[in-house]
Amino acid sequence: MSGNSQSRDVFDAIADPTRRRLIRLLAEAEEKALHELTAQFPMGRTAVSKHLKILKEAGLVLDRKVGRETRFRLNASPLREVQDWVAFYSKFWSTNMLRLNQLLEEEED
Repeated sequence: MSGNSQSRDVFDAIADPTRRRLIRLLAEAEEKALHELTAQFPMGRTAVSKHLKILKEAGLVLDRKVGRETRFRLNASPLREVQDWVAFYSKFWSTNMLRLNQLLEEEED
């Protein structure tokens, strides 16, 4: 298996809808072969491979050779960075909405 050396930004890797869909497909299965993934898209094997390469560079996908076939699986741990970023802003908006509600209640009184 390939290592988890992250040479690409996770946010960059998940910016594309095709790559997000690949992540979803891999999350739903333990492992998938390239031809199984390619069958899910209206594009060729080369295009899907390029998307998988970007995900691999971000540490989101691991691959292994089984004979002539390459099999892929999700490594979701780099998504924690995204989760942490979203959690910060979720807290930010919750706090601001609470303040807004308090101001609105004060105006009603």
